[in-house]
Amino acid sequence: MNIANFDDLLLAARQQPEPQRLLFVFANAELPDDSTPEQRAGFQAGQGGALMPLMSVDKSPDEIETFAGLVEESRQFGRDWAVVFVAGLSGRDGLAPTSTEAEQSLQRMIEAIKTGAFGAFMPFDRQGQPMLINRA
Repeated sequence: MNIANFDDLLLAARQQPEPQRLLFVFANAELPDDSTPEQRAGFQAGQGGALMPLMSVDKSPDEIETFAGLVEESRQFGRDWAVVFVAGLSGRDGLAPTSTEAEQSLQRMIEAIKTGAFGAFMPFDRQGQPMLINRA
């Protein structure tokens, strides 16, 4: 299935043979303290920086009605984010993973994003559109 937006991802998750749990890590770009003047100028122009995880949550696909609802829910934490990384965790024998089971996977996602190893996750912007992140 082609994932053209967040709603496509929800549909795909709901159609899987085993129940799914979706893992979300919200992140924003930050500039390291030891950045050069050139890096600072690029960052001010909207380029560069490092993606820093801000918050995370897991949900079943049925707990999410729309991307707008997920964005609204994220506002209650008071953290501004630019990208949300999403991964799916598949259940077994007709049972969805629990939040407790998802926690380890969320922690691995957070660590991977901190090191720039986020290729296995699907990034979406604040409008629910897939993003292509240049790691130059």
